[in-house]
Amino acid sequence: MVATTFAADTPLAITELVRSDGIWRNWYWWCIALGGLLGVFFFSRLWRRARVVTDNELIELRYSGRPAAILRGFKALYFALLYNFIVMGWVINGMSAVASVTLDVGRGWAVWGCALIALIYSTTSGLWGVVVTDFFQFSLALGGAILLAGLALGRFGGFDQLLDRVRQAPGFQPDTLSFFPSLPTGSENFFTTNFFTFLAFIGIMWWASHNADGGGYIIQRMSSCKDEKHALLATLWFNVANYALRVWPWIIVAVASLVMFPTLADDPLGDKSGYPRVMKELAGPGALGILMASFLAAYMSTISTHLNWGASYLLNDVYRRFIKPDASERQYLWVSRLATALMMLGGGLTATYMGSIARAWEFIWAMGAGIGPVLVLRWFWWRISAWSEIAALASSMVVTIVLEVVASVQTLQAGLPYTLFGRAPVIMGVPLAVQHKALIIVPVSILTWLTVTLLTRPEPEEKLKAFYQRVHPGGFWPPAWKQTWGGTPLRTHLINWALGVVLIYGATFGIGSMIFHSFRLGVVLVILAAAAGWVAVKRAAEYPA
Repeated sequence: MVATTFAADTPLAITELVRSDGIWRNWYWWCIALGGLLGVFFFSRLWRRARVVTDNELIELRYSGRPAAILRGFKALYFALLYNFIVMGWVINGMSAVASVTLDVGRGWAVWGCALIALIYSTTSGLWGVVVTDFFQFSLALGGAILLAGLALGRFGGFDQLLDRVRQAPGFQPDTLSFFPSLPTGSENFFTTNFFTFLAFIGIMWWASHNADGGGYIIQRMSSCKDEKHALLATLWFNVANYALRVWPWIIVAVASLVMFPTLADDPLGDKSGYPRVMKELAGPGALGILMASFLAAYMSTISTHLNWGASYLLNDVYRRFIKPDASERQYLWVSRLATALMMLGGGLTATYMGSIARAWEFIWAMGAGIGPVLVLRWFWWRISAWSEIAALASSMVVTIVLEVVASVQTLQAGLPYTLFGRAPVIMGVPLAVQHKALIIVPVSILTWLTVTLLTRPEPEEKLKAFYQRVHPGGFWPPAWKQTWGGTPLRTHLINWALGVVLIYGATFGIGSMIFHSFRLGVVLVILAAAAGWVAVKRAAEYPA
């Protein structure tokens, strides 16, 4: 799981965030831990009980009729093709940036060579090969990140010396080294402050997106675990490693880049080139080779997962479900291999036209903004129907695309070159950042799907009963069903989720404090995190199976 989310683009995007706004800007993805922990304590066991090959298969377990079939097919095509193309595009974009800066070669040669390697083992070995290679690739990628952070600290003679230098750098801002943004002053427009951005991240973005009940390839890994307990513990470990452990070496290098390369305005790659520039500046031939290998490992681990995950959608939720439901397994195998190659080609073409990696991240979030509450409530509230999910997804997509079209039109009218995800939308002369888009997209989506839910018929009682009996989710279902089939009370999930929040953020900022600010505070936070994690795991082990 961690290897998949650790791609060649990730340290570049982290560098972009730190250089532009400061360490606190990582709350853009730190906030997603709140949703990730829902996946741990609310949904990991439920996904195992559902016994599905893909998360889209759940749609026809929970909903019925033509709307459910249409929704399943559409989501499979959307995530396998459009979503996957954008994700693989920014991964290829990040790897090509590293290769071009460090090796002084064209942006395509190293990238497409490694894409071919990942394509070969993904098509020949399937999920098993992806998981095995991910394990080794993550170890190599994390080792390379730690090595470069050590080289950066050695360049300045230690961490205190680096902090002294960065405070004098031209790009230094009051919040550059802060884990949280400063409070706004009375003279500022509140909606343009860093603090408003932070509130939007932790108040809206983590629960509103399509990852609210786990996320596609995370769900795939939950479903492939040995049993419910393994699914819970594996997903909890993923969140610890993903948020608390891997980020700090990247942040150290990003901070060092502010001193070593104060301005990158003239660089065609922009701020994201800061990371590979530090690599090239500090690493000798041997170390640079190791770092390049670590980047290629991170790149291939992500590409292979997205190829395999997307192929599973196209095969199980499109071809097997709608086109050839009774074909041979051999035919299904070759169709999945063809689908894998198609996605690799689409991702490469998308990378060619992509501008900012961070902007691509934001676009992907916006496309699914507002659907999160539906994905959560479909497990716990009987009234949610296929039309609820269709309305939520459609409204988010329409509003996001309209905003992106407005951005492209205004860019072209200004006589500027247009690149995909290269510039934020501008409404009446004001840049519309992702936190502002959240205030538009999420309320529109929620109002739309609530209205549609109440105006359409609920799912048939037989379908709802069969789903509840299979999954035992608890929540807002007819009392007679809960007395018959049980289900863990929601308050138990909520308490465990709160303990998980203390674990993840205590560990994340405990480690960060020991590195950046206060060693004593860091130790206290890490101890608190460990205690909360121990209690959460002990309580979760007492769930009824």
